[in-house]
Amino acid sequence: MDFFETIMFPFKWLVSFIMVGFHEGLSGIGMPAADGWTWTLAIIGLVLVIRAALIPVFVKQINAQRRMRLLQPDLKNLQDKYKGKTDPLSRQAMAQEQMAIYKKHGTNPFSACLPLLIQTPFFFALFQVLAGIGTNAREGQGVGAMSHEQVVQFDQSSIFGAPLSASFLHGTGGDQVAVTVLTILMILAMTAAQFITQKQIMARNVSEEAAESPFMQQQKVLLYILPIVFGVGGIIFPIGVLIYWTVSNFWTMVQQFFVIGREPGHGSVEGRGGGA
Repeated sequence: MDFFETIMFPFKWLVSFIMVGFHEGLSGIGMPAADGWTWTLAIIGLVLVIRAALIPVFVKQINAQRRMRLLQPDLKNLQDKYKGKTDPLSRQAMAQEQMAIYKKHGTNPFSACLPLLIQTPFFFALFQVLAGIGTNAREGQGVGAMSHEQVVQFDQSSIFGAPLSASFLHGTGGDQVAVTVLTILMILAMTAAQFITQKQIMARNVSEEAAESPFMQQQKVLLYILPIVFGVGGIIFPIGVLIYWTVSNFWTMVQQFFVIGREPGHGSVEGRGGGA
């Protein structure tokens, strides 16, 4: 077991354990154990558990984004102060003053990325679990907390004719047209959700000064880069992973809509003319 596998091992067990728990519960109320919709709901249950646990972190992210907007005038003044100065002492002084500004406002550029960073190992753990379904089904092995029987059930399950363990590039039986269509639809859905989420962030910063800030320039880059990421990832990841990704993006969109609406100062000068 290599270093990466060692790190991911507990995440794989936790992810598969939550999925199995939902699957067993759904099977217990009469849903077919090998049905694709039973496993799809188990994946959605995994999203709900992980994202619900991240709500406090998400609220901190929103507050961090708000503080980042508030400190943009100070950063702009700092950039103007050191404009054209490229000597080492000036660059060091600028970096120190920049850190002092972040400390004054109680935030840093990485705070807004915290929920994504925390969720990343769970996402890759799910990918590893689902990517190994076919091999483990053939070799008579389980995956994480999933027994061999459950692995076989998942391997044989599908929705709309598309196997949950299949991907656009690596079909595992079933209707490849269904896999292609479902993959494209979910890529479009998750991209739309992410686009709306980014627009929600940007709509709160409509002043000319805010629009030209480094924070907002970063958001603009993400607005157009993330669809490319989703497109590339979408053709690689299994259908089951795309379900997780799509549901998670919609959760983020809806959650941010409600949190922004309740945010103190929403609709004030810094968000004048904006909306959620």
